[in-house]
Amino acid sequence: MKAIICKQFGPPSSLMFEDVKSPKPNEKEVLVQVKACGVNFPDTLIIQGLYQFKPELPFTPGSDIAGVVKEVGSKISHVKPGDEVFGFVTHGGYAEEVAIPGNSCFLIPKGMKFPVAASFMMAYGTSYYALKDRGQLKKDDTLVVLGASGGVGLAAVELGKLMGARVIAVASSTEKLELCRAYGADVVINYDTEDLKSRIKEVTHGKGANVVFDPVGGRYAEPAIRGLAWEGRYLVVGFAAGTIPKIPLNLTLLKGSAIVGVFWGSFAMKTPDKNMQNTLELMKWYTTGKLKPHIHRVYPLAEAHNALEDMMNRKVKGKAVIECS
Repeated sequence: MKAIICKQFGPPSSLMFEDVKSPKPNEKEVLVQVKACGVNFPDTLIIQGLYQFKPELPFTPGSDIAGVVKEVGSKISHVKPGDEVFGFVTHGGYAEEVAIPGNSCFLIPKGMKFPVAASFMMAYGTSYYALKDRGQLKKDDTLVVLGASGGVGLAAVELGKLMGARVIAVASSTEKLELCRAYGADVVINYDTEDLKSRIKEVTHGKGANVVFDPVGGRYAEPAIRGLAWEGRYLVVGFAAGTIPKIPLNLTLLKGSAIVGVFWGSFAMKTPDKNMQNTLELMKWYTTGKLKPHIHRVYPLAEAHNALEDMMNRKVKGKAVIECS
């Protein structure tokens, strides 16, 4: 089978497109013929050796997959060969076949196309876990979403509105902010041209935000925290800006606020039953037309490096997807 191989940590241009041996599932795994794989920002970090964990070289990147079941392990009963599924794996998705854990494999809802299914799990799973379980977002709360036009950001905008919040979307261009408005944002802020803390205070009439969803980090983190309301929750989702911020902890004392970590991958692996419940809730919203993933572009497997470069250069709005077979 064909796969993208990372033989040494480095930029997307260092990745190889090669023939490799097909994987064999163990008793608790599902072998999937991959039709599509979502591109996520952590993929750009993993190939450079900059993520929380470093796979042993050589490895295939990619986590968010959708495809057709080829084979199941002896302890798998909820899916069978021929089923259309989507799922999550720590790495290995940029390939024509991948073995994924059975508890991370779900049947695709009727009518959902493979590129959409491959755009769903990580973006919506992360954002819903962040807002529901970590941020405890409530109806009529004010939610600020940084990096709001990206995959997890746009999902957070959409979910925030569904959960009854007033959503303030923050991004770096007029085009990106227009997309956020189309996905339900009540207010938009351009953090390249406007002062983030002042604008949050202005649009909340001095009260601040109840929840900040931040997949960006860098220089935007501290002003976002300063824009929190009393007992606000700042959700640490990622560091797309490339730097991990250092926060003056007196800010949490003065505001009675909380800085809360969001690591959906660990949540999904450590508490699969809770993740299953969240996924079923998301599927219900999708099948009733309340969630509509935005596909930026579909790239062929051989051009996976171009998808990763576009991600790193902040060209992707919504989700980039790799078509694998």
